[in-house]
Amino acid sequence: MPENTVDIVIAGAGPNGLMLACELALAGLRPIVLDRLPAPSPEPKANGLAGQVVRVLDMRGLYGAFSGSPSAPAPTPRYIFGGLPLDLTAVQPNPVHVVFKPQPEMVEILTKRAIDLGVDLRWGHELTGIEPARDQVTVTVSSPDGPYPLTARFLVAADGGKSLVRKRIGIEFPGITSDGHVSRVGHATLPGEFRSGEGGIEIPGVGRFGLGHHRLERGIFIYAELDPGRPIIGTMEFQGGEQFSDDEPLTFEELRESVERVLGAPLPITPPPGPGPHTLRRTIGQNTRVAQHYRQGAVLLLGDAAHVHSAMGGPGLNLGLQDTVNLGWKLAAEIRGWAPEGLLDTYESERHPVAERVVMYSLSQAALVSPGPEITALRELFGELLRLPAAAAHIAGLLAGSDIRYDVGDDHRLSGYFFPDCALETAGGPTRIAELLRDARPLLVTFDTALDPVAATAGWTDRVTPIAATATDAPVAALLIRPDGYVAWATDDVTPAARESLRNALHRWFGAPALHGSTA
Repeated sequence: MPENTVDIVIAGAGPNGLMLACELALAGLRPIVLDRLPAPSPEPKANGLAGQVVRVLDMRGLYGAFSGSPSAPAPTPRYIFGGLPLDLTAVQPNPVHVVFKPQPEMVEILTKRAIDLGVDLRWGHELTGIEPARDQVTVTVSSPDGPYPLTARFLVAADGGKSLVRKRIGIEFPGITSDGHVSRVGHATLPGEFRSGEGGIEIPGVGRFGLGHHRLERGIFIYAELDPGRPIIGTMEFQGGEQFSDDEPLTFEELRESVERVLGAPLPITPPPGPGPHTLRRTIGQNTRVAQHYRQGAVLLLGDAAHVHSAMGGPGLNLGLQDTVNLGWKLAAEIRGWAPEGLLDTYESERHPVAERVVMYSLSQAALVSPGPEITALRELFGELLRLPAAAAHIAGLLAGSDIRYDVGDDHRLSGYFFPDCALETAGGPTRIAELLRDARPLLVTFDTALDPVAATAGWTDRVTPIAATATDAPVAALLIRPDGYVAWATDDVTPAARESLRNALHRWFGAPALHGSTA
């Protein structure tokens, strides 16, 4: 490969860019990651992960590092939707998983993983110029040692909601901007007498508040104690945003005054002790947008570069990090030369509708916390609906993203959905399906001895891992799982038709066999 010519450049070393780099490295590639900052940002933009993304971390062996737990993920019994309590105790299976972790710590974990995997991570290197061509893209990079060019087969924009890449290549970013409110949030110290049980607070004359957004007559009050003794306190007011600009930093006194206006009573918060980093941020309005396309030639969009929306309910990294595992293996297949025709285009066809669905429910939550007596009535009705197990299950699937079903060309009840995990016995010992996906390779698991997984994948063993297993609660006779965790094919009975449909699935998702004569 000529000097300064590489396979992949990723613009942006946030969680999404780093996770994509790790996915590509697992496939044997060495992407270059560029970030204009000299080091990871200490700003805790996100404070955790919620949804199916937690299971994604589990299947890549990252859950323990993010959660501090050696066990498999367990769902949360309670969550929130539009500031309303969501009881998930009757939802079976419950798909909502939660991990609290400030974004700087997420970046630290993913940075170490990327370096361990051999990723070329370049802090203080800013992408300044882009010259796209049909089958490659040339970029200019500004660095501490001066500018230099790179020519890449692919450029992935993970450079945020104001993406330079997206703007330079001219991909439209349609949507709406709501400018009728101003949000303020910051870490704070709170006197002990205000604390109630289960991590909440009780304010005399106002009420008790747990984790989440709480709609009051004068606005929204936000409370979350993710780090003991260091709660996050915030507000959303539906007027006054015109008094400020994005360049004018929030002061702690302004946050305190806003909290008092919303609560209608003083809350004696003080700045948190220590050097931080501490959140103290004002946001005017809210952009809700989805890129018209996720790909233009050799340039692809990822994470906030492809979609922005309200953070209410924590959908951002659930959406973005699942984008990465969808894109990573397809991009690697394209570069490795075994991708079937059109595989890379399924990144947009599968993930764009998911972003639109997240936009739908984020706007729905914004409507539910808006002011007005008609919204109060709507919240009362919606609260009644959420107490119905079927409605709670529907909202749980929506929040988790577990209701997403891709068109994989197979009509089995599991096909197109994220894989069902279960405990297995294999020749290598006891394990779980999630643990077999650590290396980001496709996986054929057979529970019926009538289907030999090695013979069934003959010609694809350079790409697909065959596993024969037994399980007391085996969900099917066999299933084929893509590297992103989605079931590409499954069967309850090993019939000649099932064998033929398996071959079709292998061809559709993992290309032509390297050797002919598969006996599947």
